[in-house]
Amino acid sequence: MRIAVASGKGGTGKTTVSTNLARVLSRIHPVQYVDCDVEEPNGHLFLNPQISETFEIQSLAPCIDESICTHCGKCSTFCIYNAIAALGKTTLVFPGLCHSCGGCTLVCPSHAISEVGKDIGVVRIGTSRGLKFADGTLNVGQAQSPPLIRELKKQILDDHIVIIDAPPGTSCPVVTSIRDTDLVVMVAEPTPFGLNDLELAVDMVRELGIPFGVIINRCDMGDMRVETYCTEQSIPIWGRIPNDIRIAKHYSSGVMAVDALPDIAASFIVLADRILAEVDA
Repeated sequence: MRIAVASGKGGTGKTTVSTNLARVLSRIHPVQYVDCDVEEPNGHLFLNPQISETFEIQSLAPCIDESICTHCGKCSTFCIYNAIAALGKTTLVFPGLCHSCGGCTLVCPSHAISEVGKDIGVVRIGTSRGLKFADGTLNVGQAQSPPLIRELKKQILDDHIVIIDAPPGTSCPVVTSIRDTDLVVMVAEPTPFGLNDLELAVDMVRELGIPFGVIINRCDMGDMRVETYCTEQSIPIWGRIPNDIRIAKHYSSGVMAVDALPDIAASFIVLADRILAEVDA
C-alpha cells in the first residue's frame, strides 16, 4: 500500500501531514516513510531516524568518442531533451539536460557513445522508533532530481504501508514520486493562492488516474473557496487541521503534534482510518 502526500505549492503543511500520519499508522501497522522531496528533505528533522545505511547515487550521461564519431546527428535528432547537439565536426553533450534514457547509445551507428556515471545525490536508510525511514538529498548544482527519486523509490518495502512525502508543485519530480501509488492525499490551505495551486495539482493527479482526496490545513483561516471547489468537483475532504499555535510551537522545535498533543493525535487517527478505508475500497 503506497500513499503519497502532495501539494500544489510549498508551505501548505505536506511534511506535517506525512510525518504525523506515518507516526500514527506505525503504532498499529508496519510503516515506511519515504521523503522524495530530495531538493529539500526535512522529514528527518521530526522523525529523528537512526541512519543505518548511506550510499551515493549515480546517473548515467553520454560520453562521445570523437575519434570514431561521424557527427551524423542521429543522437541529436533522437534526444528530445536537447542534451546532445551535432554541430558540423563537433558533437556536444550537455549533461545537465540528460535524462539518462540511454537512447543515444542505441541509435549511434558508429558506436561512438558510451555512458559514464556522475554522482547526483545521496540516499539514506534508517529507522525511527520502529518506523522505517528513507530519504534522498540531491547534490548542489544538479538540475535533474527524478533520477535520484527513482533510485530512492527502489528502497520501498512492499510489505509495509508506505507514506511518500512528495515534492511540492506539479512538475516532473512530483509525477515521478506519486506514480504507481495507490492514493494521493492533497494538502491545501484555504487561501486564493492555495486554491489556484490545488486546482493545478488536481489536474495532474486526475491525468495520472490516481484516486485522491484533500486535507485542508489551517482550515479556520482564509476563506471558503477551497471547500466550495472540492464540493463542486466532488472531491472528498478527508480532514481539516486547525490553525493551532500549539502545533506551530512544537513544529518549530522539531516535535510532531501527534507525540505532544493528544487531541491532535486523535484527529490524525481518524484521518488514518479514513485513508485506509479509501485504499481498501
